[in-house]
Amino acid sequence: MTITLEAIKAEHTKVTEMIAAFEKQSATTEYRVAAATISLAAGERYAGIILGENGEADYHLILLPGEAEEIRWEDAGKWAAERGGALPTRREQSLLFANLKGEFQSAWYWSGQQHENDSGWAWFQDFYYGYQLTSRKYDELRARAVRRLPI
Repeated sequence: MTITLEAIKAEHTKVTEMIAAFEKQSATTEYRVAAATISLAAGERYAGIILGENGEADYHLILLPGEAEEIRWEDAGKWAAERGGALPTRREQSLLFANLKGEFQSAWYWSGQQHENDSGWAWFQDFYYGYQLTSRKYDELRARAVRRLPI
């Protein structure tokens, strides 16, 4: 086997790329969350921080008191708005399940998101097992409202 300058340079380039990839993977990431005082009204519960698309803190999620039982999806959205909030998104429901599961019945709760391909269906969260599934919008499930406090 003959060693050439070109072969050495090619191997050197490969090693340089490997070193750069290694340094990226072992670099530490810091998240800074500014101290905040969040005022909660009676019965409200703090659920946590929702991250934005870039991984930075986007907003605080607050669960409002009260719940609707046996309500259709469209009526659930109106009910939440009447309380000064909105139905939670699927991501928000995952956070609620993780941090405030005890605030929910072991039942199905509407999300504010309709199915991407079928406007007659919407997503819901099961607060017993944590599943997220879709159901017809005219089915009657439970609902909770949330409010969002931008960071």
